[in-house]
Amino acid sequence: MDRGLYQRTIKNLATGRSGRLSIAAALAFFITTTPAFGQAILEGERFHPVTATQGMVATSHTLATEVALEVLKNGGNAIDAAVTAGFALAVTQPRSGNIGGGGFMLISRGDGSDPEAIDYREKAPAAATETMFQNESGEVVRNRSRFTHLAAGVPGTVAGLALALERHGTITLKQALAPAIKLAQDGFVVPQRFTEGLEQARERLERWPATRDTFYKEDGGAWQPGERFRQPELAATLQRIADNGVKGFYEGETADLIASEMERNGGLITHQDLKDYRPVVRAPVHGNYRGYDIFSMSPPSSG
Repeated sequence: MDRGLYQRTIKNLATGRSGRLSIAAALAFFITTTPAFGQAILEGERFHPVTATQGMVATSHTLATEVALEVLKNGGNAIDAAVTAGFALAVTQPRSGNIGGGGFMLISRGDGSDPEAIDYREKAPAAATETMFQNESGEVVRNRSRFTHLAAGVPGTVAGLALALERHGTITLKQALAPAIKLAQDGFVVPQRFTEGLEQARERLERWPATRDTFYKEDGGAWQPGERFRQPELAATLQRIADNGVKGFYEGETADLIASEMERNGGLITHQDLKDYRPVVRAPVHGNYRGYDIFSMSPPSSG
């Protein structure tokens, strides 16, 4: 879609009064501007901030915020909430939160130890070359690195969120996926920005049968504000992860579908690329400013 296709996130943790990890200012996925007060209500209230003493969740979609907050209310920690919200955004805001991309996570355990960085960015397929985005004359082919199957990296989101949950969470991957599966199966009410995004990306999305059939109606129209948008195929994909863990994405039926799509359209991702994907735990970059320790996501992140 647009540059928001890949989920790039920093999730920060703080310790609440109960001693459990809680979200302080977390899950800030692509905050958007809205033209009117009424629109702000649809995608997250911004003019009257909410205050809290035990924990807080902030995401770019109200429904993702709600399911993550419910995790905290049920005794889960910040990683539980962050992973749950991440999968929910794969359903409600595909332009920026999705299982076909990757991201980063910066974690502070709240016990005085140094923060931890998890890099689950997409990786280049094994067959990638330095000249794959050039023509025979060595000239760069416009948009080949953005809007073709060659541009796709091996997805890291599923493996990265699962690793975060394994290392620091208290709930199971199946529990974290449950709200997203429900949102995909039952659908959610479309906000104005969702419709606008479909219209803006129409030329690119209609090039491919899968995205055309998923994001537009049978008559070619875009889903309108107030209508309910369902994604049963995505629900089935998420269910395979819930049933089989990360292998439910990187192996089996989902891997077959990805590899076949790549082969049909000149992409490079293979079954082996998917099977070999591993997220990486890194040390954050660290500096000091006026006596404060500042930690940020290490490379390859640009932030």
